[in-house]
Amino acid sequence: MIFVTDNAKNKISEIRQQEGYSTTHNIRVSVKGGGCSGLMYDLNFDAEVYPQDEVFEDKNIKILVDKKSLLYLLGTTLDFSDGLNGKGFQFINPNASRSCGCGESFAV
Repeated sequence: MIFVTDNAKNKISEIRQQEGYSTTHNIRVSVKGGGCSGLMYDLNFDAEVYPQDEVFEDKNIKILVDKKSLLYLLGTTLDFSDGLNGKGFQFINPNASRSCGCGESFAV
């Protein structure tokens, strides 16, 4: 399962409305190679659900994850912070053995 905090839910809803996405556009979370720690998170809106996708729902937010990325993301919580120490979506990933200082990449 992938979880969503209230802050992330509110920001996703705000961005969805600002950018003109409909409620059929879900959040797609994936993992790609790159970054200073080896793997990077990718987060975007997607209306398409593919056969290889796992679909999770938390706080009325549907999250699409391809099966390959799911191995790295299982149990992750998506949060949003707008504090002094950084603004943006953050991934609280129990599978990550280390992450870079900016929080955009990780290793397992």
